[in-house]
Order: sequence, then structure tokens, then C-alpha cells
Amino acid sequence: MTAHQLAGRFLGLHEVHGAVHNPAIVAMLQLVDHNVHDDETAWCSAFVNVVAYLLELPWSRSLAARSWLHVGTPIALDQAIVGNDVIVLQRGTGAQPGPSVIDAPGHVALFGGFDGPDRVILRGGNQGDAVSDVSFPRARVLGVRRLG
Repeated sequence: MTAHQLAGRFLGLHEVHGAVHNPAIVAMLQLVDHNVHDDETAWCSAFVNVVAYLLELPWSRSLAARSWLHVGTPIALDQAIVGNDVIVLQRGTGAQPGPSVIDAPGHVALFGGFDGPDRVILRGGNQGDAVSDVSFPRARVLGVRRLG
């Protein structure tokens, strides 16, 4: 089973808004940081960490999305395949730092294919507050890593 396939089993898992928190998302966050007790904390990296951990693939052990830029083997986006490839994106408005800056906003998810020449499909957590497949601009890609 690949990371992308396993992540598919979580499609639809979503945050609970308000004072109640989704225990599955909290558990994912706590695998990485035992001090997190809510599902409002950014959890894209926690989700990828759980998938990688369950498959005994390399994992970042960090809630920082850009931490994944140091995990696995770097590959070109054009070489990405659906399976165990992770995409790290820039996040935010205005000028964003490049991939050498780890302590900056980002997003991480599993590569799910191309959506035309200018977009990538990512399967990940915290995409619309849920595990989902979403298309993102190719220009936001900071790096691609192959986990196994």
C-alpha cells in the first residue's frame, strides 16, 4: 500500500468546529506534539506524519509543513508519481521565502497528479478543514520529496 492509498482511507475526516475537537485529528497532532489538544492547530504535517509513520516511511516528526523539505529524496515535480511523493507548498500572500527557509508558512500533502499544465492535485489533511483532494497552483510548489 502506498501513502496516497492509505491517505485515501481518511478522505472526509474533518475538524469539528467549536469547543469539541475531532479525536482522530487530535491524536494525529499528538503523535508529533503531545502538547496539542485541539483540532484548530494546523494539521497538514501531522496528517502526512501519521500516514508515513503507519507505513514505516521516513517522517518529519514536526508540525511545520516545510520540515518535509528535509525528509526523503528530493525529486523534480515532473518526476512526481502518485504513491509516496510529498509536495511542499508556499502558503500566504505576498512575497514568500524559498525552500531554504524552514521556519515559514507552508502546506504539505501527498502528490495526487496534475490538473492541467499549471496545477497539482494534492491529497492531504487540513485542506478545507478536512482530508481531501484539492488542486493547487504549480507555482506554489517549493519542493517534492520521495519517501520510499
